[in-house]
Amino acid sequence: MRAFTTIGLLILSNAFMTLAWYGHLKFNEMEWFSKLSLISIILISWGIALFEYFFQVPANRIGFREQGGPFSLVELKVIQEVITLLVFSGFTLLAFKNETLRWNHLIGFVFLILAVYFIFKKG
Repeated sequence: MRAFTTIGLLILSNAFMTLAWYGHLKFNEMEWFSKLSLISIILISWGIALFEYFFQVPANRIGFREQGGPFSLVELKVIQEVITLLVFSGFTLLAFKNETLRWNHLIGFVFLILAVYFIFKKG
């Protein structure tokens, strides 16, 4: 159960972080947003990123083996990175219609899956 909770919280965390890091590029299409200064956009992004921490910190505490969770620190980081790329890919394809996934991206994802395999391999 802790593994599913950890992964679910990491997905939510990454959704907010992706929105904070890249959402402003899409929001710029809105007239009111496009008139904001860079410092205003940074502050809005920080506000969104705050919610990322509300999910990231509990995910790591719940999931970390030394806190009673099922994952080592390295495993947590690899899970987080894979989730980050999956969330980012979904966001990109949904929000930015001019972006496409190409064969080299897919090969990169295969290597990430292999990385997960080797990180979790015992022995």
